[in-house]
Amino acid sequence: MRAAREYRSNPFVPGLAGRIEALVEETPPDAVGLSLNYLSQALGAFALIGFIRDRFPRIAVVLGGGLVTSWLGRTGGRNPFAGLVDHCVAGPGEGFLLGLAGVSADGEPFARPDYSGFPAGGYLSPGPVLPYSASSGCHWRRCTFCPERAEGQCFRPVPEEQVLSDLRALASGMRPSLIHFLDSTMSPRLLEHLARRSPGVPWYGFTRVSPLLGDKDFCHALRASGCVMLKLGLESGDQGVLDALEKGIQVDEASRALRALNGAGIGTYVYLLFGTPAENAESARRTLAFTAEHGGLIDYLNLAVFNLPADSEEAGRLKIRPFYEGDLSLYADFEHPGNWGRRPVRDFLDREFRRHPAIAPIVRRQPPFFTSNHAPFFLNFC
Repeated sequence: MRAAREYRSNPFVPGLAGRIEALVEETPPDAVGLSLNYLSQALGAFALIGFIRDRFPRIAVVLGGGLVTSWLGRTGGRNPFAGLVDHCVAGPGEGFLLGLAGVSADGEPFARPDYSGFPAGGYLSPGPVLPYSASSGCHWRRCTFCPERAEGQCFRPVPEEQVLSDLRALASGMRPSLIHFLDSTMSPRLLEHLARRSPGVPWYGFTRVSPLLGDKDFCHALRASGCVMLKLGLESGDQGVLDALEKGIQVDEASRALRALNGAGIGTYVYLLFGTPAENAESARRTLAFTAEHGGLIDYLNLAVFNLPADSEEAGRLKIRPFYEGDLSLYADFEHPGNWGRRPVRDFLDREFRRHPAIAPIVRRQPPFFTSNHAPFFLNFC
C-alpha cells in the first residue's frame, strides 16, 4: 500500500508512465488489468496501480495472477486492497474480464495466446523464446506441503491436438529458437503426444520423474521431437522422505530416468528441496550421496530450502511462527521435529553439499542471472 502511495519514488514508473498515458489517450479504457505472479513483482505492480489511480481515477483497476490467487486464498476471497484495487481475481481471469466488458464467456475454453504486441527480439536471450501453457494446475496434486494442493487448484489440460496447432501457428509468426512450456508439470500424456508429433522447434519444460522417463526408446523419441532439457522436481534422494512427501517417486526410478535422458542427449535441471519436516541430517546426506553418484548425468541443480505454506493441512500438525512480518505472508516458519531447521540446512548446503567434488562442478555451471530460463541455451542443441 505504501508502494502505491509513494509511486513517484519507484524506478519503474518513470519508464512506463509515458507509455501508459499514450495508450490511455489512444484508446481510453474502462479498466486496466495487472497480472501479479511473484512477490518480487509486487512493489512495481502496486507503484503502477498508484500512478494509474492518481492520473486516471475513473479507470477501474483489476488485479489477478498467481500471487493474487494465493493471497485471496488466505483472505477467504476478500479483496485486501479495497479502495485501491476495484477487483481482485483468483484463478483464470478470462471469464471475469469478459464479463466486466459485458461479453459472454461462452465459447472456446482455451484461446490461443497472442504475442504479436510484444517485441520478441528485445529480450536478453540468444534468440526468441515462445512461452506456452499446455495446462493449468498439476496433474499429480498429491504432494504434501504443495501450495497448489493447499489452494485446491484443479488440473485443466489444453487438448493435445490444440497444443500442437497453437504452437505451430505461434511459431510461424514469432520464429522462436526455443519453446518454454510453462506448465507446473508436463503430464505424461502431453509428453507422449509430443514424442509422436514434434512442434518443429526445440523445447523444454518442467515434469515429474516417472517410469516413462526411464524408457530409453521414449527418451530418444522425446529428443527427436525437439526436447533439449527437462526440469525434474526430484526433491530428495532419500526414499523415506519421498514417501512422506507423497511424491510418488522411487529413487531407482529417478536413477533410470537420469540415465535414459542423458543417453538420449536431453539436459536435466534437477530440483532438490531440503529441510522438509520428514528430512533430517542423515536423509539429507543420502540425497548428497545420490546426487554425487549421478553427478555425471545432471546438468544443473536447483537447491532450495523448504518453506511451509501457511494454509497447508500439514501446518496444523507443526509448531509454527511467523515467517516474516506482514499480513499477506504465504509461508510460516516452524519448529522442525528433527532439529533440522533453516540454519543447519544452510550450513549443510554451504559446507558439505556444494563443496562435494562430484557436485561442485554442477553448481559452477549454473547460468548467471536467468538461471533455468537460459539453461537450455548453454546446452549444445543446435
